[in-house]
Amino acid sequence: MIGYVTVGTNDFARAAKFFDELFALLGARRTMDFDTFVVWARKGGPGVAMARPYDKKAATVGNGTMVALAAKSKEQVREIYDKAIAMGGTDEGKPGPRGDGFYAGYFRDLDGNKFNAFFMG
Repeated sequence: MIGYVTVGTNDFARAAKFFDELFALLGARRTMDFDTFVVWARKGGPGVAMARPYDKKAATVGNGTMVALAAKSKEQVREIYDKAIAMGGTDEGKPGPRGDGFYAGYFRDLDGNKFNAFFMG
């Protein structure tokens, strides 16, 4: 149903490096790469895009907006979360169980966009 989601950035090069390293942990790579817009995805799957805002105004964080990244295991959730924090992301909830079979870690990227890595099982 979802083709891709987009988060904004005010520092394109810094954000691109952050996402290159983070999404590599999920087996994703750049599938579209332009001066103002990059998409990372796995072959044939939905993606996450990062862009400078089209209206040329500052990128801001959406209150209540979050991108959820499907991990293959609890260990991969921790790996993604730890990598994001090590690269300058901020904690929004350390990895752990969040209910019946749902395991997740929450963080914000370098521009304040909220993400979680999760595993069901």
